[in-house]
Amino acid sequence: MDVPKSTIWFSECSAPEKILAYLNSPTLALERDTTFLDLGTGNGEMLFLLREEGNFTGNMLGVDYSPNSVELARGVANARNLDDGISFETWDVLSDTPEPGQFDVVLDKGTFDAVSLSGQMEVEKLYVRKVERLVRDGGFLLVTTCNWTEQELRNWFESGSLDYHGQIQYPVFHFGGQTGQSISSICFHKRKR
Repeated sequence: MDVPKSTIWFSECSAPEKILAYLNSPTLALERDTTFLDLGTGNGEMLFLLREEGNFTGNMLGVDYSPNSVELARGVANARNLDDGISFETWDVLSDTPEPGQFDVVLDKGTFDAVSLSGQMEVEKLYVRKVERLVRDGGFLLVTTCNWTEQELRNWFESGSLDYHGQIQYPVFHFGGQTGQSISSICFHKRKR
């Protein structure tokens, strides 16, 4: 079976590779059996990269509200013989309530961007609360966005039990006297209780 070709979000900035390098860095000191949750997994490519090139062996769960995305990810996993320890489920992070604190690392690659398109602050706040609960105490949340700056993400997520831990560097641009990045990846650490 041919592996379906599909879009890899933020690939124009090498974000998947930069995220992988960050997750493998001494900064986080993650164990090989780290567990991952990929919110808005789409085709599952980030989890496949973590397994194949990152050599992470822990359980991985990719979730998406789109059943078609979940089926695509399952098909790709099967075609690449990567369905051992990687699973995909259809759920909506805003309405489904999985058991809290199951994951060492929670990844968000554009899901907060999509939620933010609602323009409803209460929905955005609900998303932040739900995602915070999914991270195991002592674990990490890594949010990648093309709509929010580092400071804006910090304003949203540095509350409750999440603290700023670091960021991934991307090429910068200068415009109108300002310096910025086309995307931001910010890592938060969940305090142990």
